[in-house]
Amino acid sequence: MGKRDNRNSGLEIVFEDEWIIVADKPSGLLTMSTGKQGDVTAYSMLSDYVTDNPRGRRAGRIFIVHRLDRDTSGLLVFAKDEETKLSLQENWTDAVKERKYVALLEGNIGSDEGWIESWLYENPKSMKVHCYALREGDSPERAPRKEWQFAATHCRTLERGAIDGKPYTKVEFELETGRKNQIRVHSEWIGHPIAGDRKYGATGNPIGRLALHAQTLSFIHPWTGKTMTFRSKLPDAFRKFKVEK
Repeated sequence: MGKRDNRNSGLEIVFEDEWIIVADKPSGLLTMSTGKQGDVTAYSMLSDYVTDNPRGRRAGRIFIVHRLDRDTSGLLVFAKDEETKLSLQENWTDAVKERKYVALLEGNIGSDEGWIESWLYENPKSMKVHCYALREGDSPERAPRKEWQFAATHCRTLERGAIDGKPYTKVEFELETGRKNQIRVHSEWIGHPIAGDRKYGATGNPIGRLALHAQTLSFIHPWTGKTMTFRSKLPDAFRKFKVEK
């Protein structure tokens, strides 16, 4: 796909026009560089791609619209010019119509559906996000502390099953807000961390990666006005999950 691409990268372009690129990112690939020289990222690979395959009003450039954690796989949107990037970012809440993730959580979740709401705070030293309960009278618009952010996640149980005899639950998450590590933190908070997520309480790594996948993304195109809907299939590693019969 580009100069720094290789056959094992796994990055796939699922849609492209003169304004945007939608890509399917594999687990283990950074969205953007951490500052380390020579980092191969989704951004660097797509930058090489648009340089080699110019198409658009400002050919040869790429702009990050949103991000996924290194170990999260799934759908990402990149813009081909700064105007498109700003249009998407500034109207993200209204533009995005559907944004769903699928995860394998440790244990057997009793409920089939529910909302998780909390305050989130990222410790600047540990870079870990912490969760705090809403108190009576709290308002999402007014955080009790300046650094706290309101986070809301809808979750729905898809299947209950096991991996190597241990119970896991396949859950679909839909973001009401888009905070850093939101799904990972909320999963730990309800007592069912995402498989493979030792940073947020997981005890094992049964599929050899963080079991979180950005599966569905639907948004209004900033220039055509059309609703664009994309769905990514679950990675092969998720097949280790066996549904209860």
